[in-house]
Amino acid sequence: MIGDEDGIDIGGMFSREYAEAVAELGRFNLAVFGKTGAGKSTLINAVFGQVVAPTGTGSPVTADLAFYQHQSGLLGLLDSQGFETGQSGDTVLARLGEIVTAGRQQSVDRQIHAAWYVLRWSDRRFEQGQAMFVNRLAELVPVIVVLTQVPVAPDGSVHGEALELAAYIESLGLPIAPSGRVILTNALADPFLRTPVYGLQTLIEATFQTAPEAARRALSAAQLIDRERKRQACQAIIKKASTTAVATGVTPIPFSDAAILVPLQISMMAKIAAAYGVALPKSRIASVVGSLMLSSGATSAGRWLVSSLLRAVPGGQLPAMVISGAVAGSLTSAMGWAWVRVCEYVQEDSTSGLFDRVVVEQVFRDEFKARFRLPRGSTS
Repeated sequence: MIGDEDGIDIGGMFSREYAEAVAELGRFNLAVFGKTGAGKSTLINAVFGQVVAPTGTGSPVTADLAFYQHQSGLLGLLDSQGFETGQSGDTVLARLGEIVTAGRQQSVDRQIHAAWYVLRWSDRRFEQGQAMFVNRLAELVPVIVVLTQVPVAPDGSVHGEALELAAYIESLGLPIAPSGRVILTNALADPFLRTPVYGLQTLIEATFQTAPEAARRALSAAQLIDRERKRQACQAIIKKASTTAVATGVTPIPFSDAAILVPLQISMMAKIAAAYGVALPKSRIASVVGSLMLSSGATSAGRWLVSSLLRAVPGGQLPAMVISGAVAGSLTSAMGWAWVRVCEYVQEDSTSGLFDRVVVEQVFRDEFKARFRLPRGSTS
């Protein structure tokens, strides 16, 4: 058990709060269609990260369709497994129809919320059979048409033939979401050819516009492209926790009782981790949080707050022997943003050393020191 002498099981508390936060966010379910070699896997990995193998647990898994779930639990992926138009396309649509119909009788996180129809631009054609498939698919679920592997110059200009193909598809008047637009993308940068990543932010925006409101928070947490959406979600989480901390400290909290803030702060950190879709086992995340909360040799959460975090204040200590509401709020806010930085650090580089306590503590402390401000009017 990761805990302290105040009787707080920090690791267990975080695990419970994290599970509740993920459950509250729900799951965004995306169906992806496209011929073999269209670049589906590359696109999915660029937008969402690694998706695990088919689960088969409570989900459709057939020769035509397979259901995958991201480690975070926030994303479900229905993959057509390299279908071709024609007879197999009819089979896929029939099976998808069964899944969509069944999902409508279930909770939101069991429904299919959107579909990507993926085309490789270099095929340079869009056949009648493909148009018919998109038409029929759109009767079941909103469809976003995506061109992949589009050549893009260093200045951001797009290959003319890719633009022509997109314009042709749009001219057919297909029921493409969100506004009849075809999304052009390049999911992999090529340093040798100086080809940049392109169009992923546009794809995410289109997917948000297409997804139902109830699934958007899960989509925000699952995707890796739009960091600003995640930060906005975390800003609301931190603001709510800080406001509660201010109220808790209306009657000033003695340093020795500072552990009273820990459950609030652990809950905040769990919600932030969920909002970032941190795709790590709960026990490992809890271990990281526990090591932070019990770092620097402190043996109680109260003393940790004083001897570890508040040491960042110029002069080495607060000018008061109590934690007022304003200080509690500032402390909680700084902890929240420091944890946001850790979550971003993890997503920037999956090999960043998340489980290296020294590295993580340094990332956390640097951000905390930059964020924490002693409120005006604090007195000794």
